[in-house]
Amino acid sequence: MHYRTFLLWRPLARLLPGAALLLAAGCMSTREDVMDRVLEKQYFMPANFTGEAQLPGIVRRVVLLPVWGGHVMPVETTQALEEVFAAELQKQLRFEVVRFSRAQCLQRFGAPEFSSSGVLPHDFLAILGREFGADAVLFVDLTAYRAYRPLALGVRAKLATVDQTRLVWSFDEIFSADDPAVSNSVRRYFSHAEAAGVPLGAEQGALQSPTKFAVYVAAATFNTLPAR
Repeated sequence: MHYRTFLLWRPLARLLPGAALLLAAGCMSTREDVMDRVLEKQYFMPANFTGEAQLPGIVRRVVLLPVWGGHVMPVETTQALEEVFAAELQKQLRFEVVRFSRAQCLQRFGAPEFSSSGVLPHDFLAILGREFGADAVLFVDLTAYRAYRPLALGVRAKLATVDQTRLVWSFDEIFSADDPAVSNSVRRYFSHAEAAGVPLGAEQGALQSPTKFAVYVAAATFNTLPAR
C-alpha cells in the first residue's frame, strides 16, 4: 500500500469500530427514542369531573352497577366494556368492589341497567346498601361510542353514598382519538404497560381496538376518583 494512502486509511480504520458501536447502539435505542418522543408530547387530562378531596372514611365497600349503554351501542358491546371498566376499577384499590350483575338487576328491579341521570326505583341505593353491606354505589354510563377510527368513548360516572345519597364524585368526559393529546396518552399508557409484560406494539393497536382503547379510558376515568 502506498505510504500516503496508508496515512489516510489509518485514522479511518480507528473510527470504524466506534462507528459500528454507534450504529448498534442506535438500533438498540430505537424503541427508547420512540418512547422518549411519546413522553415529551402533550397529554389529555380529564377536566370535567368533581369530587371530594379525599374519599370519606366510611366508603369501604362499593356496589358497581351494570354499565349503562342506552342506545349508544349494542348490549353485547356494553357487556364487553363493562368487564373492562370493572377490571380497571379493581386496580385502583380505593375500596372493595362488589359487582351487581345485569341478571341480578333485572330480577331485583325489573331492568338490567340504570342510568345515573335517569329515574331510579324507590329506595334503590338503600336496598343495595342493605343487601350488599355496601357504603356507596358507583354508576357508569357510556354516553358516546365510535368503533371505527378515530375511536371515541364517552363516560359519565357517579359515586354516591348509601346514607343520605351524598355525591362523593362525578365524572363526564368524551375521549376521542382524533385529539392528539388523547392519542399520545393512549400510547404512553400502553408503552408503560409493555414494560410490565404487555406485547410489543400494544400502544399502536390501542388506537385501532375499541376494547383496548376502553382500557385506557377506564383507567383515566377512575384515576380521578378521590384518593384514599
